Order: sequence, then C-alpha cells, then structure tokens
Amino acid sequence: MKLFGAVIVSSCLAAQAFGVTPVVSQTKGLVKPALVTNKSPLRQKNVAELSPLFRDPTITRGGAIPGLQAYSDALDKNPITMKALTSLVGWLLGDLLAQVFIAGGPIDYKRLATLSFFGFIYHGPSGHYFYNWLDEKVPGTDAVPVFSKVAIDQLFWCPIFMSVFFTYLGLVNGDSFATIGNKIKNDLFTACQGSWKVWPIVHLINFKFVSNKWRIPYINAVQIAFNMFLSLLGTKKA
Repeated sequence: MKLFGAVIVSSCLAAQAFGVTPVVSQTKGLVKPALVTNKSPLRQKNVAELSPLFRDPTITRGGAIPGLQAYSDALDKNPITMKALTSLVGWLLGDLLAQVFIAGGPIDYKRLATLSFFGFIYHGPSGHYFYNWLDEKVPGTDAVPVFSKVAIDQLFWCPIFMSVFFTYLGLVNGDSFATIGNKIKNDLFTACQGSWKVWPIVHLINFKFVSNKWRIPYINAVQIAFNMFLSLLGTKKA
C-alpha cells in the first residue's frame, strides 16, 4: 500500500509539473441528475452478485488473480517446496527465453532441464533459508537495515551463489575440478558485475516493501530476465 500510495502521489506531482491542472466547474447550484438517486451498484455490499464484471468470490480464489490465495496458502503450509517449484519455473522461463530470443538456435532440452533443476534444488531452498536468516539477523525496514541487507546480499551471498552455480554446471557436464576452478576464476567477477547492475535496486524494493514470505516469488519474477544472462554465461566454455 505504501508503494501504491507513492505511485499515486508521484503521478499527481508529475501532472502538476507538466502544467496539468484540474478543471473547476464554474456552474453554481448544480442539481443532482434525476437518474442519480440511488447508490451505485459498485458501492453496495453484494456487488459480486449484482455486477457480472466481478468474479464470484465463492468460486475464484485470490480475488482479481485466480489461484493467488491457493498459492499463498501453499507457501504457508509447504514454504520450501513451493519456493523450490517457483524457482524451477523462473529458471525454466529464463533459459527458454534466452535460447529462443538470444541464442536463436534449436532448444537444448538438456540445458533447459539442467538449469530448471538448479532452480528447484538450490535457488528456491537456499533462498528460503538465507532470507529467513537475514531477516532475523537484520530486522526492520528503515534505511539502515534495508541498505545493510542489500550489501550483505550482494557482497557475500552473490559470490557464494555464483560459485555454487558454476560448480553445479561443471559437475553436471562432467568437467574436472580444475576446469570448474578456471570457470569460476574467469567468470565469477563478470557474473557479480552483472548482478550489481540489477539487484541492488531490486532488493531495495524487496527489503523495504516485500514480506519474507513473498521474497522468492518476487525475486523469481524479476530473475526471469537475469536468468537469461546467467544461462548464457553459465554455458559459455571456460
């Protein structure tokens, strides 16, 4: 709600900056039109029954987004499993888009499965435990804890995560430890630089406005684009 309010206020200020001012009616003593005598149907309590524009709340779970409440309930009951599945989808979409729109070649299903499984087996579960730990150790949404969390995430967690990512890909491909070490040595800083261009801003919003429960879904929504970069970098020869 804070973010929504900020957007509304910003829009109003922008409108004033461009010289857009509200039109004030000069007509005095306006009489309410005869047709406007009752409350609008949209303001009545049983609006879902009166207007076909509204979904039946007894059928549609999650309000305006079907299935959102069911997903939220599943996050409460099985947080690790649901976050793992969410990351699986995020990594699958990221690599699929990278292969189709950037690489432009036929889809490599082995690579697609490899990266999707990494999202499931590591990204979702590790993110669950890391952000739980981070929120416990650095509580609050004021400036100091938010910037501290961003710094810890990018300076400590990011290199660890990237190193695990390159090691996982190397082991899946049957590379030697020497090859994996060279891959990390050559590409780790590049991967971190790519992260530093995107994630500090994303995490400022994350740690300020997003609750712990929704961090992994939020991150995956953004990470679909970033995963395109990672999938290309990760599959580059050492």
